[in-house]
Amino acid sequence: MLFEGVDLLDVTGPPEVFALLRRDTEEAAGYRVALAAETLDPVTTAAGVRVLPDTTYAEVARRRIDTLLVPGSVEVGEDRGVRAVADPGVVEWVGTLAARSRRIASVCVGAHLLAAAGLLDGKRATTHWSTAQQLAADHPAVRVDADPIFIRDGKVWTGAGITACLDLSLALVAEDFGEPTALRVARQLVMYLKRPSGQSQFSVPTEPGATTRRMDELRAYVTQNLAGRLTTADLAAQAHVSERQLTRLFKTELDTTPASYVESARVEVARQRLESTDDTLDRVASLCGFGTVDTLIRAFRRRLNTTPTEYRGRFRHVG
Repeated sequence: MLFEGVDLLDVTGPPEVFALLRRDTEEAAGYRVALAAETLDPVTTAAGVRVLPDTTYAEVARRRIDTLLVPGSVEVGEDRGVRAVADPGVVEWVGTLAARSRRIASVCVGAHLLAAAGLLDGKRATTHWSTAQQLAADHPAVRVDADPIFIRDGKVWTGAGITACLDLSLALVAEDFGEPTALRVARQLVMYLKRPSGQSQFSVPTEPGATTRRMDELRAYVTQNLAGRLTTADLAAQAHVSERQLTRLFKTELDTTPASYVESARVEVARQRLESTDDTLDRVASLCGFGTVDTLIRAFRRRLNTTPTEYRGRFRHVG
């Protein structure tokens, strides 16, 4: 599907994977890709590149569709925050075309269009990590999981952010033509057939919404004292409240527990040190309050589904 402002890689990524499949197979196996829009006029993508549709939504709606691929679009606010866009006219066409499709797949924030069309109600779904909270807030009936690179729930597939459209496309190829064929295509793309971990390793913490002055001061205290004791009892004493009240405050204002918040803050600082310094894991664990390397590793596996060493290998800044 094409529409004004669509993300360019969402549109061009999957066809590249499908083209490599045809190149890899001896027979003329593969997919016939058609780009559909409301009219045959050129569509201007978010990158400013114009794309020419092959057909219209109305024409496609007259026939059976094997796989409907729904890309996404975002708008950037004055605060540089990103929000997914779900144009009502496009959403209506998504619902119409989905009813004619054997399989539906969203690319990146295209999940918001599927959700707006009611196609994700009661289903587990993913999207780009930056809009996952928006998806969950706008569509409570959707079980949003921001970590997986892609999720299949019945005949509906949802993909994570940006280049994850390639992973999703490879998964479709694997389902249709087998994993050995998909692996050969992945080798041509110089990428994993299955990434070793999810997209949480790429995300950054989302700033919480409006919080009370007491909670702001407590969050600042945590940041300034990561290497020290930060038990629930310690934080309650710092805030001059009972442990039960502190737990209530964290749940109400940050939708988490004190212990979980502290671990998240420590992991974020550890990530930054792994990216920008040559500190040993012992030093990172000590400076960030984990105490031992084993505790650091366990926290990374819980939060990022990877290890500190693997994370540093992927994201270390080389000066």
